[in-house]
Amino acid sequence: MKLLKTKTARFSQVIENCGKPQVYTLWQKPSADRHLQAEIKNNRVMTILKSESGTDFGIAGFKESKEARHLIFPKSLKRFAEKRIIGIDWALVRD
Repeated sequence: MKLLKTKTARFSQVIENCGKPQVYTLWQKPSADRHLQAEIKNNRVMTILKSESGTDFGIAGFKESKEARHLIFPKSLKRFAEKRIIGIDWALVRD
Protein backbone atom coordinates (compact mmCIF):
# COMPACT_ATOMS: atom_id res chain seq x y z
CA MET A 1 0.00 0.00 0.00
CA LYS A 2 1.40 3.36 -1.04
CA LEU A 3 0.94 6.19 1.42
CA LEU A 4 0.02 9.51 -0.09
CA LYS A 5 1.97 12.37 1.39
CA THR A 6 -0.56 14.99 2.35
CA LYS A 7 0.54 18.56 1.88
CA THR A 8 -0.26 20.64 4.92
CA ALA A 9 -0.22 24.30 5.87
CA ARG A 10 -0.55 25.86 9.29
CA PHE A 11 -3.65 27.89 10.11
CA SER A 12 -1.42 30.78 11.20
CA GLN A 13 0.15 30.83 7.68
CA VAL A 14 -3.30 31.06 6.12
CA ILE A 15 -4.19 34.00 8.37
CA GLU A 16 -0.90 35.75 7.50
CA ASN A 17 -1.70 35.44 3.79
CA CYS A 18 -5.50 35.74 3.75
CA GLY A 19 -6.47 37.76 6.83
CA LYS A 20 -8.58 36.90 9.88
CA PRO A 21 -11.65 34.83 9.04
CA GLN A 22 -15.18 35.05 10.36
CA VAL A 23 -17.27 32.04 11.27
CA TYR A 24 -20.13 31.64 8.81
CA THR A 25 -23.34 30.01 10.00
CA LEU A 26 -25.60 28.35 7.46
CA TRP A 27 -29.21 29.38 8.03
CA GLN A 28 -30.47 28.03 4.72
CA LYS A 29 -29.48 25.52 2.05
CA PRO A 30 -26.02 26.44 0.70
CA SER A 31 -27.37 26.51 -2.87
CA ALA A 32 -29.95 29.15 -1.85
CA ASP A 33 -27.44 31.31 0.08
CA ARG A 34 -26.31 33.92 -2.42
CA HIS A 35 -23.70 35.46 -0.11
CA LEU A 36 -22.11 32.05 0.52
CA GLN A 37 -22.14 31.20 -3.20
CA ALA A 38 -20.32 34.46 -3.99
CA GLU A 39 -17.68 33.69 -1.34
CA ILE A 40 -17.22 30.13 -2.66
CA LYS A 41 -16.75 31.50 -6.19
CA ASN A 42 -14.07 33.90 -4.86
CA ASN A 43 -12.24 31.03 -3.07
CA ARG A 44 -12.73 32.60 0.37
CA VAL A 45 -14.43 29.71 2.18
CA MET A 46 -12.67 27.19 4.39
CA THR A 47 -14.44 24.10 5.71
CA ILE A 48 -13.36 22.93 9.18
CA LEU A 49 -13.81 19.22 9.87
CA LYS A 50 -12.85 16.84 12.68
CA SER A 51 -10.21 14.21 12.02
CA GLU A 52 -10.60 10.64 13.30
CA SER A 53 -8.45 11.57 16.30
CA GLY A 54 -10.84 14.46 17.10
CA THR A 55 -8.61 17.37 16.13
CA ASP A 56 -9.86 20.13 13.83
CA PHE A 57 -8.42 20.57 10.35
CA GLY A 58 -9.44 22.73 7.44
CA ILE A 59 -9.72 22.46 3.70
CA ALA A 60 -9.91 25.40 1.32
CA GLY A 61 -13.32 25.34 -0.32
CA PHE A 62 -16.84 24.42 0.67
CA LYS A 63 -17.69 20.88 1.68
CA GLU A 64 -21.21 20.22 2.86
CA SER A 65 -21.35 18.16 6.05
CA LYS A 66 -23.45 18.25 9.22
CA GLU A 67 -20.30 18.32 11.39
CA ALA A 68 -18.52 20.98 9.32
CA ARG A 69 -17.99 24.58 10.32
CA HIS A 70 -17.22 27.25 7.76
CA LEU A 71 -14.91 30.24 7.84
CA ILE A 72 -14.91 33.13 5.38
CA PHE A 73 -11.63 34.91 4.74
CA PRO A 74 -11.11 38.47 3.45
CA LYS A 75 -8.74 37.20 0.70
CA SER A 76 -8.69 34.19 -1.64
CA LEU A 77 -7.53 30.80 -0.33
CA LYS A 78 -6.53 29.61 -3.82
CA ARG A 79 -2.88 29.02 -2.88
CA PHE A 80 -4.00 26.58 -0.15
CA ALA A 81 -6.38 24.65 -2.43
CA GLU A 82 -4.65 21.25 -2.31
CA LYS A 83 -3.54 21.46 1.32
CA ARG A 84 -4.85 20.21 4.63
CA ILE A 85 -4.89 23.15 7.06
CA ILE A 86 -3.64 22.11 10.50
CA GLY A 87 -3.22 23.86 13.83
CA ILE A 88 -6.63 25.53 13.86
CA ASP A 89 -6.49 28.22 16.53
CA TRP A 90 -9.98 29.47 17.31
CA ALA A 91 -8.51 32.45 19.20
CA LEU A 92 -7.40 33.83 15.80
CA VAL A 93 -10.95 33.80 14.41
CA ARG A 94 -12.99 37.00 14.58
CA ASP A 95 -16.32 36.90 16.42
